[in-house]
Formats: sequence, structure tokens, C-alpha cells
Amino acid sequence: QVQLVESGGGLVQAGGSLRLSCAASGSIARINGMAWYRQAPGKQRELVAHITSGGRLNYADSVKGRFTISRDNAKNTVYLQMNSLKPEDTAVYYCNAWVVTIVQRDYWGQGTQVTVSS
Repeated sequence: QVQLVESGGGLVQAGGSLRLSCAASGSIARINGMAWYRQAPGKQRELVAHITSGGRLNYADSVKGRFTISRDNAKNTVYLQMNSLKPEDTAVYYCNAWVVTIVQRDYWGQGTQVTVSS
């Protein structure tokens, strides 16, 4: 069984910063793509940032230049550094990982709340 555990959410004023972490544990042979998604109240879940096992990056237009995704493959951990936060960044943030055990499938974290006050 594989688990993703997120940490680092909280309340911050507009213009501030937060760093999210998501650690994967369990019977992991390899982790391919890792990503952060977010879901605001009344809205669909959306992709925020994605990183491949080789380090190729992809960002939503709304966060380009403000957020940075990174990963530590030795620790099976993905990070999201969020700078210049805006009230519209308020959402529950979920990490996602494509994990190879015996087969490959994707897993989700439980979500962490990020609230940006104006």
C-alpha cells in the first residue's frame, strides 16, 4: 500500500509564502510523474504544477513565476514553493503521484488547506 502525506498548508497574508511537502511511503519501486492540484470551493480540481521523474516542469498559467515545484527522489517527496500568494490561490491543495509498485497507478494525498487573506 502506498500513502501520500502532505504538510505545510496554513493561513497567510497576500504577498506571503508557503511551502508544501508531500512524502510518499510504502512498497514503492519507482515514482514517475508527481504533481500538485488544487480545488477551491465550488470549483473543479485543477492542475497547479507537474514534474516528471527527469525533472521536466509544467505550470498552470495562473501560477507561473510565483510557484516552484521540485522533488527529492531519494526521499520520495515533492515540494511546492508558493510565493507572492494571492487570495485567489485559496484552495485545498492535493499532491498526486504515479507510483510503480507491481503495476503503475496514481495516488492522491489527503489535501492541505491553503488560505490567503487580503
